Amino acid sequence: MTASMEKIKRKAEVAPQRPGVYIYRDARGKPLYVGKAKSLRQRVRSYFHNSAAHAPKTLQMLSEATDLEFILAGSEIEALILENNFIKKERPRFNVLLRDDKNYPYLKLTTQDDFPRVTLVRRARRDGSEYFGPYLPASGARRSLRMMAKYFQVAICQERLDGSRPRPCLYYQLNQCLGPCAGLVTRERYQQAIDDARLFLQGRDRDLMASLRQKMQEVSDAQEYEQAAHYRDLIRSLERAGRKHAVASVGLEQQDYFHYHREGTQAVLELFMMRDGLIQARREFSFEGAEEEDFLRTALPQYYAGDTFVPQEIYVPHDFAERVLLESWLSQRRGERVQIKMPRRGVKARFLETVRQNADLAFETRFRTSHVQGVQGLEELREALGLDEVPYRIEAFDISNLQGTDQVASMVVWEGGRPRVSEYRRFRIRSVEGADDFRCLAEAVQRRYVRRLERGGTLPDLVLIDGGKGQLGAASAVLREIGLHELQVVAIAKREELLYLEGRQGEIRLPENSPALQLLQRIRDEAHRFAVRYHRTLRRKRTVRSDLEEVPGLGPKRRRLLLKRFGSLERVLGASETELVETLGPVMAARLSAWRQNRDPRGGTTPRGDTDVMKETHSTPQAQGRSENG
Repeated sequence: MTASMEKIKRKAEVAPQRPGVYIYRDARGKPLYVGKAKSLRQRVRSYFHNSAAHAPKTLQMLSEATDLEFILAGSEIEALILENNFIKKERPRFNVLLRDDKNYPYLKLTTQDDFPRVTLVRRARRDGSEYFGPYLPASGARRSLRMMAKYFQVAICQERLDGSRPRPCLYYQLNQCLGPCAGLVTRERYQQAIDDARLFLQGRDRDLMASLRQKMQEVSDAQEYEQAAHYRDLIRSLERAGRKHAVASVGLEQQDYFHYHREGTQAVLELFMMRDGLIQARREFSFEGAEEEDFLRTALPQYYAGDTFVPQEIYVPHDFAERVLLESWLSQRRGERVQIKMPRRGVKARFLETVRQNADLAFETRFRTSHVQGVQGLEELREALGLDEVPYRIEAFDISNLQGTDQVASMVVWEGGRPRVSEYRRFRIRSVEGADDFRCLAEAVQRRYVRRLERGGTLPDLVLIDGGKGQLGAASAVLREIGLHELQVVAIAKREELLYLEGRQGEIRLPENSPALQLLQRIRDEAHRFAVRYHRTLRRKRTVRSDLEEVPGLGPKRRRLLLKRFGSLERVLGASETELVETLGPVMAARLSAWRQNRDPRGGTTPRGDTDVMKETHSTPQAQGRSENG
């Protein structure tokens, strides 16, 4: 036995017989492992009894340990709290560490203000406000935030709501705010909107509908028909929206469901949060070094150690050590009894089986598929750009033109490190004459996100621009103008592959082998390819139409028929007489044949390479994307 181990063993022999926390430290004084015990002496002495029964990880920890430290606690529950706080702060290498996939956002309702507002935040705090969430995925929080403005007209901006603004902001002009910033609404009327928004955020849809119908009847009886129409339209909008939940109600109340999938030391823990009988959110966690059979004993205290809401009931697949102790601690936090149950049959057991299936799928995705590389790139991208959360959804823009003609923009979407081809969009630039990439980009970004605001579509976690500081500034200015200043924008310059981030001075240089840089390059290249394809298509159509305008009597309708059937001028010139008659009829086919014979063979036929691209574009409509006409 080494000198360090002798020293630790002597400390274990005289350890207090009281509740507390013990800490194994290495030669540099860093914590290796943190544990808690009802009796510190009995627990730490067990490390030196029958060491052959210890897990390999425990033996490795003991071989590296050079010191043992104790912290006394007033009770076993206090020791449990102290242990989890220390693990969360120090993250010892040999503890089972719960790792969340991302920082899920909350919606904050500032109820302490005279005119409360709803904002998106990353953490819930005890500051007198009401918090709703966390939301999974993060886009759900942004969608709910937009619904606050669209349906309930409550403030979601950062303006001072004291009536001092001389003119109301853009949200008021869009009929998405009652205008407290400019003193255009009474406190009583605004509070009614806040009460309705609170019911919506709490998921109390039945109570919300009953409240809205009652208010509609009251204002109708008072002959305030404009306000009655507002409530009527709001009820219809909410009914059409038909809030979707992952799992239908099973008649339950405030409950959390946990299940996991583990192989070796790798594990994924799945959590479904049920509130008022409806699944409000789902979360996934991964484990580092999950060797202990009872890792639920470590995972659950870590999860509930923060400001996390504690439900009435918690369901797990099996019993675990110190379950009763954890129940006591959670009951203290909630202020009433909390139960941890292991259902064996019935609807709760079946629902827990659903959670298990999700855990299996999450493990497969995280540890066994090529998707892992994309996830790694997203994680590294979050760190490199200093983002609050992993940018799950990225939308990228690029511009294509030829000497200022046929100017187009493309927008491609990637989610979870993979392309979403069905959501690609293309824009034909309308307001810009000549080659001006900055203004073209500004038009495309504005059309895209004004339409998102009007129709309530999903907003990205990150906007990627192909270009440098100029393009970054153009896109950011437009987003600020339309009220989307919270969207994070990054630009990637082609030559040196430098990144420019809105709000940060200087450039960001990532290593060439960086998964984050490689992911951005793939997205940027895809946006460029999509823009070039659309530009070639427009240029080819213009070339074909301009040449065919020389045919006597061949109007726009028949030119479109030719373009639709043959796709290029080269194929029109090579078409047989029978094909032309089938398309145009005998008279016009004869005119076209005569024009072909008299035409200068050096005329501008379309190159074969572009013809192939056009064929691909027309034969795969999904890959072609849709025009955004916002």
